[in-house]
Amino acid sequence: MSVPKIELKGVKKRFGPKVVLDGIDLSINAGDSLVIIGGSGSGKSVTIKCVLGIIRPDAGTITVDGEEVTHLHGSKRDEYLRKFGMLFQGGALFDSLPVWENVAFGLIQGRGVDRKHAREIAIEKLAKVGLGPEVASLSPAELSGGMQKRVGLARAIAADPQIIFFDEPTTGLDPIMADVINDLIASTVRNLGVTALSITHDLVSARKISNRIAMIYKGKIIWDGATKDIDHSGNPYVDQFIHGSAQGPIQMEVRR
Repeated sequence: MSVPKIELKGVKKRFGPKVVLDGIDLSINAGDSLVIIGGSGSGKSVTIKCVLGIIRPDAGTITVDGEEVTHLHGSKRDEYLRKFGMLFQGGALFDSLPVWENVAFGLIQGRGVDRKHAREIAIEKLAKVGLGPEVASLSPAELSGGMQKRVGLARAIAADPQIIFFDEPTTGLDPIMADVINDLIASTVRNLGVTALSITHDLVSARKISNRIAMIYKGKIIWDGATKDIDHSGNPYVDQFIHGSAQGPIQMEVRR
């Protein structure tokens, strides 16, 4: 039986009195594209930060390729992080650097690749997301929101990662550009054969870029299944969330 690419067992995290993760169990196979959905503050981002080691869980285990990773330090942690690429919410590009240097930032700063070779790699990765070499010398401020997302995706794949995280990949985009980015993410994940873990509120995006969806509520995974099955989940929390209804078991705290 194959070892899961990423596996979380009983992962817990609290900040003071606030319990954010209350025993997350999640297994992601190599080549899967899993989207975690859930309301604001439900623990989606904290889950990803725990996998990356940015936040250390209070309890539970996280394994990647069968290796327990919650206590890695120094060079072992650096080596571990090389498995990952990330498309940040809002792009998170450096305004002071040209596009190609944004794409190649991790190669130059993290891996010591010389600038000439790094620029060649950046232009190659920009081509994979549909941007020509003329974009390489522009500053991020000269790009539209959709182009900035493409540059962010090129940066995420620059070092040929095994796993890519997508953090709200369509936030701030109009519906047409969001669809373009969704198609691009889906084709990139498929063509590169990577494992993808995404978090989003956008159900259109979730359906398009994933083969599996998991929903987190009150710090636990309450549903996990094939994307095609989400409309027939039989779970009232999932049904309420995907239909965006104020009526249902999920009650929003609203002061009157």
